[in-house]
Amino acid sequence: MKFKAFFTDKGVTTLEKKFVPAFEKIGKTCYVYLTRTHVTLMHNAVNADGVQAIAQFKEALLFDDYRISSQNEDRIAFTLDLNLLLRALKSSVSMDGDKLQIKLVKKRPSLNERPMPYLTLESKGFRSAVVQDIPISQPLSRGDVQELQDTIDAVHNLPRTLVQMPDLGQLQILVDRLKNVGEALDVAVTFHGDVHLQVSTTLVSIGSEFRRLQVLGERAAAGSTLDATASPAMRLEQALARGEASSVQVKIKHFAKSLQCSLTRPDTCYVGVAPSDSYLVMKFQFYAPATHHPDTAVTLHYRLPVLERVG
Repeated sequence: MKFKAFFTDKGVTTLEKKFVPAFEKIGKTCYVYLTRTHVTLMHNAVNADGVQAIAQFKEALLFDDYRISSQNEDRIAFTLDLNLLLRALKSSVSMDGDKLQIKLVKKRPSLNERPMPYLTLESKGFRSAVVQDIPISQPLSRGDVQELQDTIDAVHNLPRTLVQMPDLGQLQILVDRLKNVGEALDVAVTFHGDVHLQVSTTLVSIGSEFRRLQVLGERAAAGSTLDATASPAMRLEQALARGEASSVQVKIKHFAKSLQCSLTRPDTCYVGVAPSDSYLVMKFQFYAPATHHPDTAVTLHYRLPVLERVG
């Protein structure tokens, strides 16, 4: 199997300034999945116990002269340490060169050891060159690669209703306060464009309601309204009774980690509940330059595992 390409300037900035720092907040090790058309970073792709994050880029966004080949339909996947990748990218930015090459290689750590796989970044400057080798896992098997692809396909099966999330900075302040109350967070979204966040214990219940936000997908029927004079809890109960809302419970630490997505600088963020209440889904949109249209060259989705409610 072979992979070789040259980073674009935007590709280095996109990874070094945005996505690698955001993904590092979730965990140290990440899947990298390469195909003929896309480069994908994935966290917890085959593990439902943590925040599942999937960032997918069209290869032309990150690379020039992109070349890949393998016996598995030109698909290659492996894991690597995000901190090592970030350090290599930062070092390359400090070079005075104009080209940064990335490729898969096999090298012997020492003369007495077997060849091991590396992701090599070579930065060629005007007066010097720097080669940085990032150790990676052995390439994943055909079956494991297909499992990654199945996960990507599944994440595009979006909830029937997505509601735009409030300002991420505002949410971070709220969640930091809620973390001191309990470990489980109730999250509800309604067809009316409302988002409810609440932590409850035997002694106290605290949370917030965000109303009349933008809705993607299924909306409340024309003429259907919720009682504006009622409490947030009563409005949510009314929406749930009508089948106009979905509610799940997640670990608040998972929700807090997901808010680190702000490092990727998304233009809009949406939240919804996956079919069968299997996940809490967050979808992030990035606008094409100088437009308010989604940039199809990059997609980002988070999926949070839900807890089984007691009682």
